[in-house]
Amino acid sequence: MTRKIIYLINPISGTSKKDKIRELVEKVTAAKDIEYRVFHTNAAGDYEFLREHIVKEHFTDIVILGGDGTVNQVTGALRDTGVHFGIIPVGSGNGLARAAGIPTSMKAAIELIFNGAAEAVDAFTVNGSYACMLSGMGFDAQVAHDFAQKSSRGLFTYTQQSIIQFFKANPYQFEIVLDNFSFFTDAFFISIANSNQFGNNAIIAPQASLSDGLLDIVIVQKMNKAKLPFAILRQMRGNNKVQQLVEDMSTKNILYFQTPSLHIRNPKLAPLHIDGEPRDAVEEIQVEIIPKAFLLIKPKVK
Repeated sequence: MTRKIIYLINPISGTSKKDKIRELVEKVTAAKDIEYRVFHTNAAGDYEFLREHIVKEHFTDIVILGGDGTVNQVTGALRDTGVHFGIIPVGSGNGLARAAGIPTSMKAAIELIFNGAAEAVDAFTVNGSYACMLSGMGFDAQVAHDFAQKSSRGLFTYTQQSIIQFFKANPYQFEIVLDNFSFFTDAFFISIANSNQFGNNAIIAPQASLSDGLLDIVIVQKMNKAKLPFAILRQMRGNNKVQQLVEDMSTKNILYFQTPSLHIRNPKLAPLHIDGEPRDAVEEIQVEIIPKAFLLIKPKVK
């Protein structure tokens, strides 16, 4: 099948110079004698206009030059078209790209578009809203809300907001409802992970897989705040294995388990984010896996 590529460039994501990236992308693609077109992303996340191009002009690939928010919008809007999605990560965190093994080097990421292989990866819904990376409630969602208000992005700003919120943080009340089992917890935050990380290689769900049909749930329960950074660090290092909840829920500071779906009751209206984007807090949250949601170009398995 002859490849035809649509490049979608987010002109404001991250800190990279987009003109130079576009120039390099066009040079490499033209040298490989592959037909392509370039479009800009849009803040509204409306990509219905691309469907006609995909169908009538037989485009096979959509390559996203942007960050996690752009990846969420584009794959969510066009995953049913059957195209292969590529990512050239130029965002602030690039969580999905990192989880998929996509290089952060621009030249290497561009070469992967031509040398990699498309593999079906999962996504999920949060009250019907599409997500493909990591969503959550509580402390990390408040950081996402504050981060979204800042004029400057990047790791420094995110770390700064995380430190500020750490000193403000208090646990929220939740009820977790699974098949034939439910429990109450006071927790600083809950992460619902398809990819393994927040971004910038800050791994919160070390055993997460993009294509296992399961979500990794991490619940950081109420504890002495002085212990909190060390407990999270142990989780990030992979010291906590996937657990048997009945045995561990009363003895572990952090609960870590896998499930294809769950329901969360949030009576105190802990803040919510979906793939890093702030959302209004709600009392009831239903989460469902979408197995094999879209085709992502990744490094070939050796």
